[in-house]
Amino acid sequence: MATYEAMSFHLETERLILRPWAESDAAEFSALLSERGKGTPPVERIRKSIGELLAATEDTGIALLPIQRRDEGDFIGYCGLIIGRTTLEEPEIAYELFQRVHGNGYATEAARAVLEAAAATGRKRLWSTVATWNTASLRVLEKLGFERDHVSTEESGEVAWLTRNLP
Repeated sequence: MATYEAMSFHLETERLILRPWAESDAAEFSALLSERGKGTPPVERIRKSIGELLAATEDTGIALLPIQRRDEGDFIGYCGLIIGRTTLEEPEIAYELFQRVHGNGYATEAARAVLEAAAATGRKRLWSTVATWNTASLRVLEKLGFERDHVSTEESGEVAWLTRNLP
């Protein structure tokens, strides 16, 4: 198994800052997850999840990072690398943003920064898995150069598996 550098856990773009999680992110993270339409997770449970994310980052050297807008300073979602349905050698890029900020290019901007951070670790390929109904997310991945590999059927429906080689 190859050894990889740890991913940078602080990324900045023209409009965004991606940084490590803090306990103070729990209420907004809970609100973001509630937009999935399955209720609002208790803030205490989200605090525990944040602790688990930080521990996983320590173990794996990859991270899912909160996104905040540089000028406004507000939490608008997350973006980063996860093992998810793949492997530590070829992790998945994942992102989720509040609906109120959709359509502003933030997901593409954040994901581009994460792609650069992933390449800097020495990895050669990333994956992404997205529900086939999620056309907005599929457009973001297309802009970033991801290509469809295959589609699988899961309990939740069809999932597109996309991949992108890193320089």
